[in-house]
Amino acid sequence: MNDYRVLVVDDEPVVRMCYAAALAESSCELSTAKDGAEALRAMQHDPCDVVFLDLRMPGEDGMSVLKQIKHQWPESEVVIVTGYPSVDTAKEAVRLGAFDYLAKPVGPDDIVGAARGAITRKLWALRDTITTRSIP
Repeated sequence: MNDYRVLVVDDEPVVRMCYAAALAESSCELSTAKDGAEALRAMQHDPCDVVFLDLRMPGEDGMSVLKQIKHQWPESEVVIVTGYPSVDTAKEAVRLGAFDYLAKPVGPDDIVGAARGAITRKLWALRDTITTRSIP
């Protein structure tokens, strides 16, 4: 897998550490944020390819952050991870452009699989964009 940037956004330090451990073997540069505001600042500084985003956090909720990320950085893939899954939030997340929706607890294989799937989708989207632009 190519090198890519991943941002993990969760208010629980142990969750951020577990995701980092799961992705340690991947060819990615990992950064973390404890809430939505910190995540958006990180994206402003250095947009990430894949964002793992918790829905329930202090301050701005994950759905609002998802909207902003997809508006400002539409090429970034977002994976929603929540301890409070529901069909309604899953539908809303997908409607807003989330790549995937995972219910906690998630295992290391789930994190790595979601990251690989998200980066693959991004690479295909970039390929399609380049191909479309080069057609006279």
